[in-house]
Amino acid sequence: MPRKSAPRATAAIPDDFRVPPDFGARVVNWQRVHGRHDLPWQNTRDAYRIWLSEIMLQQTQVSAVIEYFQRFVATLPTVQALAAAPADQVMALWAGLGYYSRARNLHRCAMQVVSEHGGVFPTDPAVLATLPGIGRSTAAAVAAFSAGVRSPILDGNVKRVFARCFGIHGHPGERAVETRMWQLAEIALPAAGPCQAEDMIAYTQGLMDLGATVCSRGKPACLVDAGACPLSADCVARRDGLTGVLPTPKPRAAIPERNTVMLMVRREREVLLRLRPDSGIWGGLWSLPEMPVETVPFDAEAAEAAALDYARVYGAPVRAAMAGELTHVFTHFRLLIRAIRVDVGAGDLMVQDSATEATTETTQRWLSLDDLDALGTPAPVRRLLEDQARGGLF
Repeated sequence: MPRKSAPRATAAIPDDFRVPPDFGARVVNWQRVHGRHDLPWQNTRDAYRIWLSEIMLQQTQVSAVIEYFQRFVATLPTVQALAAAPADQVMALWAGLGYYSRARNLHRCAMQVVSEHGGVFPTDPAVLATLPGIGRSTAAAVAAFSAGVRSPILDGNVKRVFARCFGIHGHPGERAVETRMWQLAEIALPAAGPCQAEDMIAYTQGLMDLGATVCSRGKPACLVDAGACPLSADCVARRDGLTGVLPTPKPRAAIPERNTVMLMVRREREVLLRLRPDSGIWGGLWSLPEMPVETVPFDAEAAEAAALDYARVYGAPVRAAMAGELTHVFTHFRLLIRAIRVDVGAGDLMVQDSATEATTETTQRWLSLDDLDALGTPAPVRRLLEDQARGGLF
């Protein structure tokens, strides 16, 4: 018998519900009075800063982005500067923000804007969406904030607002649900007119602000004060008591756990780092070499002995001992990291690849523990290195 396919989620919406004709105007008026106006990437038409902030804000909270944004634009203030920067500098400025493919695409996008668009970002959302790392919603946001273009956005915060306001059931990541939301996003845009540019900036920011500060995931403000939200009078979720149900969460799956043993090769105040491939986790960052050691069940004594033997390609090992253990949670799995420190003699200068026995200066480097900002490293590796810099084991 043919296997039945699982039922697909549908974008169920009440038949009698319509987008209020003043939906866009309400959001615009609310944002001008109650929205956010002092973020470091606001109050500008500079497409470079707008685009940079939008990329950083993908899957990352505003509070975490501000410091990174300010440091980034202070170091690379223009798209031309970013395009000309070495990849290591870009990754070092990004290190800690996570989702590192964003940084690689950021660099590629800057180079493409310079080479194909004369260093000027397009204002057509359809053209922007062809650039590396820019999707439909980000393209519309950049076009709206930099040029007042009338085009809908649909980021995570906006999906939550729409799911509740329009009573849309089904996980927003499902194609049918997302398609329905895009249709509503088009209809809900403020009317075109002489103030279109200013209205689109306020509307686009207003939807983001509503989702981030009022229609929050856990405790939407309308449950305490109906006047906090300009859409509360027409909100299906508030009317029907569904704010705790909508948007429909993604079905949860058990998070698998993986294990790795990292080798911390120390030469006085220097540690050996290896450049990870562009693809995969921590792509393009400098990390500690990983050892092919059986970790389940984990035998610390055996692992330390193996580390001594494995480290011989980097110099004459002196001693080995456990240097730390931590867990890092990714979107789809949890990684248990055990780090083993191996000291090598100060006179051992060659860095060799364990497979080819050839010096590979472009993929392996000694990094001073007093200069950890020189290279981009994954957050858990940075924590291990900071512990060593403070005087960790031996």
